[in-house]
Amino acid sequence: MKRCFYILACVLCLGACARPQTLCVNPLTYTDIPDNDVIRVGEDYYMVSTTMYFCPGAPIMQSRDLVHWRIVDYVYDCLEDDDVYNLRDGANAYGRGQWAASLRYENGRFWVLFIANDQRKTYVYSTPQIGTKWERTVIDRPFHDASLLFEDGRVYVVWGGGDIRITELEPDLSGIKEGGVDQLLFSSPRQGYGLRAEGSHIYHIGDWYYVLVIDWPSGGPRTETCWRSRELLGPYEPKTILQGEFDGRKDGVAQGAIVQTQRGDWYAVMFQDHGAVGRIPTLQPVTWVDGWPILGDDGVPVKEFPVNLPPDGEDYVWASDEFDSGKLALVWQWNHKPLDGCWSLTDRPGWLRLTTGQLATGLPDARNTLTQRTFGPRCVSEVEVDGTALKVGDFAGLSAFQSHRADIGLRRTDRGLELYAVVETPQREGRTVRRVQRELLCVPAGAPVVQLRIRYDFDTDQAWLAYRWPQDPASWKELDEPLRMRYTLDYFTGYRSALYCYATQELGGCADFNYFRQTTVTDE
Repeated sequence: MKRCFYILACVLCLGACARPQTLCVNPLTYTDIPDNDVIRVGEDYYMVSTTMYFCPGAPIMQSRDLVHWRIVDYVYDCLEDDDVYNLRDGANAYGRGQWAASLRYENGRFWVLFIANDQRKTYVYSTPQIGTKWERTVIDRPFHDASLLFEDGRVYVVWGGGDIRITELEPDLSGIKEGGVDQLLFSSPRQGYGLRAEGSHIYHIGDWYYVLVIDWPSGGPRTETCWRSRELLGPYEPKTILQGEFDGRKDGVAQGAIVQTQRGDWYAVMFQDHGAVGRIPTLQPVTWVDGWPILGDDGVPVKEFPVNLPPDGEDYVWASDEFDSGKLALVWQWNHKPLDGCWSLTDRPGWLRLTTGQLATGLPDARNTLTQRTFGPRCVSEVEVDGTALKVGDFAGLSAFQSHRADIGLRRTDRGLELYAVVETPQREGRTVRRVQRELLCVPAGAPVVQLRIRYDFDTDQAWLAYRWPQDPASWKELDEPLRMRYTLDYFTGYRSALYCYATQELGGCADFNYFRQTTVTDE
């Protein structure tokens, strides 16, 4: 669980108690929640994040204290029913898919706009109420890292990288407005910057228009810069509003949203690149200085501080699951589009059944791989899998899932059922990427049911595989060689634990999973 706890401040002042507060200890959640946008509707706060190729996608999270966040909905089940999301003919959406959504509430509706880099299009979704069906519009133009602005009956999208542009949409967001605004807004400096401005978030606050962006000065950490103007179309002037190392890392904290509470306070949610676990969110206080929103402590990221909101609930962005419900929990996402007829929570009550329905060459192009976020600084994922019904050429088990990954599980070969473990890494040869496997374990399965475990350490970015047989539960047998985890841009997501069952020769085999348990590893 994240290191965040409550304090209830009670101060005697003329016989009255102060309002309760929630103490935030960053990171908010030590897990992969990047590219956030946050809004407030009444007393509720909503956040959207990037999940790229996972389905369903664009999770909506809700909070009432800005510290504890719960997944309550997804914007879409799958973007398209094509070769990319069906993992056919070598196509996939790794490192692409849904990016950097903009979330707004206007005219009684929630609006989400984002680019899908595999489709080279922009998608707009809306709904009157979170948890109900989202309606969709597709704009045949890619707006990179876009942000919506509703202004006096007109709608604009601010977008781009380096050169930040503004484009006017139809009032109902059905497309680009003919003859509307479509121009350069400002151009960020080139000299001295490795990454120029992107990740735009636009706001109209008081007399000023503000565009918050992330950039990366050469030799420095990722930085949050604010551009402001009294006129929508400029001219804009910049100012650094958050810059500095955080939590012993030089990555910097930047890119995200600012939001005002019902009490009038301002806060920002900004993420930090944090190695293999992914891009983790932090909460930063906002102080207005000479009309500029200054984040953290005078522009430096802070570790902990009290939030002027009462504590509310617990996190729900990852969870254990005993599979005793007929409905898949919201914390789960499939790797690409699932084959809905090939998984079940009712065929064997109390178990998740994954049935093979499409041949694969390996786990990266396997359908119906079910994933969940890992979390830091250290955690353990554990499953029990029954491979009785696997067919020859079938694989089933648990994976530390990213481009550089490790699998442990059961496979059926001509020799019979085997317990195996592999590490797989991609190697580029010209324009071709070849997957190279190294086998860590291959022994005859002592029984068709085995318990599997992956122990993650995100301080060292290493993971260890282990197994035990239910009939001999005295101790885990952990493999000596760890997976050296790497956050790579070809997948662009933090490590996840993945449950898989795929076929390489014939269809119709299946594996059953009795439970999935995620636990925190405490300091030894």
